Amino acid sequence: MVKLIKIMTAKTVKIPESRINKRKRRSILFDIAIEKFFLIIGLSCLFILFLIMLFLVKEGVPVFKTVSISDFIFGKEWYPTSENARFGIFPLIVASLSVTLMASIIAVPLSMAIAIYLAEVAHSTVREIVKPVIEIIASIPSVIIGFFGMVVVAPYLQTRFGIDTGLNLFNASLMLAFMAVPTIASISEDAISSVPMSLKEASYALGANRWQTIVHITIPAALSGIWTAIILGISRVIGETMVVLMVAGGATIVPTSLFDPVRPLTSNIAAEMAETEVGGTHYNALFAIGMILFIITFFFNIAADYLSEKYKFKPN
Repeated sequence: MVKLIKIMTAKTVKIPESRINKRKRRSILFDIAIEKFFLIIGLSCLFILFLIMLFLVKEGVPVFKTVSISDFIFGKEWYPTSENARFGIFPLIVASLSVTLMASIIAVPLSMAIAIYLAEVAHSTVREIVKPVIEIIASIPSVIIGFFGMVVVAPYLQTRFGIDTGLNLFNASLMLAFMAVPTIASISEDAISSVPMSLKEASYALGANRWQTIVHITIPAALSGIWTAIILGISRVIGETMVVLMVAGGATIVPTSLFDPVRPLTSNIAAEMAETEVGGTHYNALFAIGMILFIITFFFNIAADYLSEKYKFKPN
């Protein structure tokens, strides 16, 4: 008790005002330095992206001196090394979009089921085991997935469906869906888990059951993050090179069925870039394909930003 009285009656040690001002100045200067550092990093990223875009335009535009833009985009024949060279990339664009669409049809429902299960249904122990496993799957190199598609999936499809080759649009879609599922599921699970508990409790208080709450409250509230996850997954699919190079079949034709071999834009660049003469028309045409891919990816990112803002949860 005596010690407590001494502590209570002891004089308060005052810190000199000059020292306090120095600390404030240091804190302000540190905050400004960090802010400028991240500003420089952000501007550097934009500058590098601009240089990449400039390089693509510089190397790709000269091809349009040989072939018109309409013939390049809507032409159905790609024979860049023949005597009468033709540079129509319409089959390549259709192949890329077809593979992306089919992979999305497979990946999105499966990813959403996994995300909802982990966030709303699974026991915490199961979640702690399954979530890291999904994220580890996302780190598997694409060449391994492509090798699996060639060695395991292709022979199975060929035997099971009696087709000429197992390297086709469906095989590529399956492998790309396998690559997209971890990305979409992981980000969607984070978005669903971040929905405020008060919203769910209010739904339960009004008499809704678990699934009604998930469908009508949780998912709409997390829709912004879910759309972002889906667009990111689709962007990875449409930009993937190694898997489609290994398992898509490599035929420059407009597909008429799921089991037709195809050649998407990315695999065409990877397959032919090493064989081209630098500065030649074929070389410029491959860079022009890169421009098309850049534009497609750019629009996907704009769509992701739009949907994310449109469905962002805004509590009253």
